[in-house]
Amino acid sequence: MNIELDPIEARVIGSLIEKSLTTPEQYPLSLNALVNACNQKSSREPVMQLDAVTVQNTVDGLASRYLIRQKSGYGGRVAKYHHRLYNDEIGDFRFDDQEMALVCLLLLRGPQTPGELRTRAARLCAFDDVAQVEAALQRLVNYEQGPFVVRLAREPGRREARYAQLFSGAVEVPPDTVAPLAVSDTDPGQQTLQGVESRLAAMEAELERLRSLLGSTASRKSDD
Repeated sequence: MNIELDPIEARVIGSLIEKSLTTPEQYPLSLNALVNACNQKSSREPVMQLDAVTVQNTVDGLASRYLIRQKSGYGGRVAKYHHRLYNDEIGDFRFDDQEMALVCLLLLRGPQTPGELRTRAARLCAFDDVAQVEAALQRLVNYEQGPFVVRLAREPGRREARYAQLFSGAVEVPPDTVAPLAVSDTDPGQQTLQGVESRLAAMEAELERLRSLLGSTASRKSDD
């Protein structure tokens, strides 16, 4: 993959993808609508305050790289823009609805866990369960032109590892925190099974603790 987006370019492309999925009747976007989309306070991490000049310069740069195309409105009075990151006649990438939703979320909100992605994707595309999210992430890893995402090391206190998009370049991970297995090395079904087993073990431990607590309480009452 020879695409590398800076943070503002990622925000512009991600905003265009999002609006193409959530409000197709208003897509492509005018410059003013695109500025508003980039600066949304919801569904954006981090929140940005981009002015129209910055967004226009970014759009022009992306257009020169064939990643955005301009369409004139009725009578040519208002220019409107749509992305060409994937599923375009000149592009090599062909993503399905689930893959599009995940790429969009990762561009707009940075690294996220499969659970977070499933919850946040509700407006973009439905996922029946986390296993479907993991399967779509796996496909994005295994694309011939990719990988487009990478699995990060699980952070302390988190139950799931996060995933990051690679359209903004390689993700630097310190060697001592690299996850032992990449997504491409692990079967999604096995990952799901391991997660279920882990949760069952935690539930069993909690049940045992509660039984012990109840036993202690009953013993004290009998002594009284």
